Amino acid sequence: MTPWQAILLVAVLSTLALAGALWLRSRLDRAHAGLPKGQVVYADTEQWRASPPLHAPRLALRGKPDYVVKVGNDLIPIEVKPGRRSLEPYEADIMQLAAYCLLIEETLGRRPPYGLLRYREQTFRLPYDAALRDRLLATLDEMRADLTARDVPRSHDDPTRCRFCGYAAQCNECLAGQYEQN
Repeated sequence: MTPWQAILLVAVLSTLALAGALWLRSRLDRAHAGLPKGQVVYADTEQWRASPPLHAPRLALRGKPDYVVKVGNDLIPIEVKPGRRSLEPYEADIMQLAAYCLLIEETLGRRPPYGLLRYREQTFRLPYDAALRDRLLATLDEMRADLTARDVPRSHDDPTRCRFCGYAAQCNECLAGQYEQN
């Protein structure tokens, strides 16, 4: 074997090793993010090209899911909450994922059968059915009504949430003081 052939062989083997390492890394990243097998068609992450927000003017709704994966003929929204640990999904996260399902339905004309909510240690598969869609639309109506209301009461009993709220100093229902006492 000539020195040039040896150099070429090393270059080819190095390229194959690098391609294999990148493929393995992408598989591990996909598994860690809770992504199903399928083609990623939308992403709101630094590692992917920038995707514009989905916008449904009729509903005055706009949002950017973390991922949308095409699985067969279905478009599946995926929301990743890497810092969350819970045996059940939070209601706010369910509504956020439902909003992404609705945005896909409205903007792309395809109703997702489900969405995926990825927490640190598990992935929840949430069916996007008529009941969830109706619950989301009712929540959106309530939120719109609150926009024009003079006074809207606090919607939680979580002192930690108040502690990190930007409006805590102006809120007469703030629970942050209770946090300090506990």
